[in-house]
Amino acid sequence: MNFNSHADSVVRVAVALVNALTPGERRGRPAPPPDDLAAEAAAALRSAYPNHRDVTEAEGTELAEVAARLRAVFGAVARQDIDAAARQVNALLEETRARPMLERHDGEPWHLHFHGPGGTMAGDWAASCATALAIVLGSEFGDRLGVCTAPHCDRVYVDVSRNGTRRFCSTACQNRVKTAAFRARGKGR
Repeated sequence: MNFNSHADSVVRVAVALVNALTPGERRGRPAPPPDDLAAEAAAALRSAYPNHRDVTEAEGTELAEVAARLRAVFGAVARQDIDAAARQVNALLEETRARPMLERHDGEPWHLHFHGPGGTMAGDWAASCATALAIVLGSEFGDRLGVCTAPHCDRVYVDVSRNGTRRFCSTACQNRVKTAAFRARGKGR
């Protein structure tokens, strides 16, 4: 599945921001808010854009707020409430005044950017992530956003598999669930 290379990268950034900056549970353990929002935000952005600049403390705080709003989109899709997900994305698009703009930089070919005029770094990422999620939600792949179904894990993912059957944020969670099921079957004998 490939929406377009830039949108795919921005969807990966949305996943990375949510998983890095929002508290909850990860792989059976508590996932508290990070101590250093700026460093975690920069690492999330670099997961798709390796040369992304450092993030200031204020930008890290703003990106954490964006991540919380993006998490709500993934949660709505996981609950099969696409209408709520679309409303949340539309609200972000409107607030950020996202608009498509062809840009070329850093030796890359022309590609779409989605941020609004004169925005902050966090606001530009909010606009880009909201637009990329809108592309996903507005396609036949709208159900490919999800929240891990493993017990005690609420990390998010985008399912890019051919058959669209992903249910876990990682192979670690998938293996954890399979191991627990295997052990439960063994006790039942």
